[in-house]
Amino acid sequence: MPTKTSKKNKAAGKIKIFCDLRKCTGCKSCEIACAVEHSFSKDLVKALRESVPPTKRVRIRDSFGRAVRISCQHCEEAPCVAACMSGAMYKDPKTGATKHDKDKCVGCWMCIMVCPFGAIVRSIEDKQALKCDLCPDRDDYACVIACPTGALFAGTPEEFKRKAEKKL
Repeated sequence: MPTKTSKKNKAAGKIKIFCDLRKCTGCKSCEIACAVEHSFSKDLVKALRESVPPTKRVRIRDSFGRAVRISCQHCEEAPCVAACMSGAMYKDPKTGATKHDKDKCVGCWMCIMVCPFGAIVRSIEDKQALKCDLCPDRDDYACVIACPTGALFAGTPEEFKRKAEKKL
């Protein structure tokens, strides 16, 4: 089931979000949790009634009959950062996370075009690029906590590898 992450590890950039495709049923609970987390109200029922509906930063898509999670991978050498002409996409030097500064974004969508994962979406209302921000206001991750099958895992790449190898 959902794993709690250490605030210390999250802040240090040691934690990433992984998906065990063998467990993902495509229920989209992670999408809903993400949208609610990025709503004004932070409440599901109220979020549905907001004048500007919240936008999810994670998507579940079907690929050859299997559910696949699409979300920012916070690449070490992120193409979106290299393509961003305004400097709105940047790497956090402390955590290594790929971040977005909405005040610098000019809505050119270059980041969307170069993302190899298709993980960046656009907000038509405010002409902004949107991507996973790793829930900066939380000690955990909304999508991981919401996953009913435990398919989403917050941990280091080494922890995920060990976990995956155990199940083989």
